[in-house]
Amino acid sequence: MDTKLEKRPAERGWGILDRKRSAVDWIDVVWVLFVLGLAFLPPIHEIHKQLILLGFAIFQLFEGSLISRYPRAGRYIAVLVKTALATILLDHTGDISGINSAYWPIYFVPVVTTAIYFGPLATLGWTALASVCYCSYLIPALKIYEFTEDAETTLAIRILFFFLAAMLVNRFVVENRKQVRRYQALSETLEDTNKQLRRVEAEARRSERLAALGQMSAGLAHEIRNPLGVIKGSAEMLSQKLTGDKPLAAELAGYISSEVDRLNALVARFLDFARPVHLEARPHRMNEIVDRALNSVQHQFPHASVRVEREYAAALPETMVDEQLCERVFINLIQNAFQAMDGNQAASGTLKLGISPDNAHAVKGVSVTVEDAGPGVPPELREQIFNPFFTSKKDGVGLGLAIVAKILDEHGGSIRLEDSPHGTLFRVFFPCEPQRK
Repeated sequence: MDTKLEKRPAERGWGILDRKRSAVDWIDVVWVLFVLGLAFLPPIHEIHKQLILLGFAIFQLFEGSLISRYPRAGRYIAVLVKTALATILLDHTGDISGINSAYWPIYFVPVVTTAIYFGPLATLGWTALASVCYCSYLIPALKIYEFTEDAETTLAIRILFFFLAAMLVNRFVVENRKQVRRYQALSETLEDTNKQLRRVEAEARRSERLAALGQMSAGLAHEIRNPLGVIKGSAEMLSQKLTGDKPLAAELAGYISSEVDRLNALVARFLDFARPVHLEARPHRMNEIVDRALNSVQHQFPHASVRVEREYAAALPETMVDEQLCERVFINLIQNAFQAMDGNQAASGTLKLGISPDNAHAVKGVSVTVEDAGPGVPPELREQIFNPFFTSKKDGVGLGLAIVAKILDEHGGSIRLEDSPHGTLFRVFFPCEPQRK
């Protein structure tokens, strides 16, 4: 009987095992069978005894729901109710006094429940309360019986076993909780490690793609630039030789020249992406670089009504970065933020800039967050936005974020797209000292 009663609350868990209980737990079935067994033991025709056992069964079945709804108060209610029911049961099953009732082991139910829900000191206190409730039946018994030495020994043994059961179960539960916490901490550590590994693998794959595409872009750009020069020179000579009586031909030659200029600008972007980055790292304050980038973008969007919120930590460390390349990173990100807030030249919304000391993979550095109030990036595109030539803009080339990622790679930093409830949030990390990957 005691073993089954001890297992019952342990299955409930109370913060030990955070799992969903099924509609009917097998331990509930065991508990009902146990109560039925007591119901068919003498005194069978004692209606109060049967009602008390029914109360035990019903309360035990709904105890899990009580603890789930009221985690703190429910524990006290459970122990008090079971102690009260056990005390009343003895009153209706003893011959003259409850102290003589054969049902005295029913006190193990509140005692074990106490051991599961509380710590060692509280367990001792609640067990002492249960023992006092049991010993309270001595008062009417002493009016009729003599308290002999054997009776005194029997009573002391029963009470000591209450405390023994309470402390054994409590020790098991406390150790179980510690073990579960260790497993949870280990699981969280493994999960964080797996996330870092996946992030490193993704960055390595991106670096490989960038290197391959960079080489291809450099070759194509050089091959395209030469014929473009010939086309532009021919178009300019054609415009000079055309007479005024051929305005259409002169206009078409002008189109050729302007489109060649646009293609040249595009080729220059490809070369910027493909060209090896040579760092000229010097100590700089990251907040000054971010503010210069913000001013540059604000001049590009003179009609934008963007409200800027700055959250810069005090006493930021100096960071060894290439000032121009670093500023280019933030100009690109802030430009994207302005454009994402719908309007190009009439953007509106809130741009949040944050700078704080950070530590990534045991490397000290500075993190910068750029968060806009735009529509955000769809989940299916989150893995592609740093790929070269991927863009969601109608007139975009798709090299901006790829170049940003390349600059950060050269510094040994990183860029991540993080979840944001309002729009898009980029987190940029620069180490205090450049670390080539």
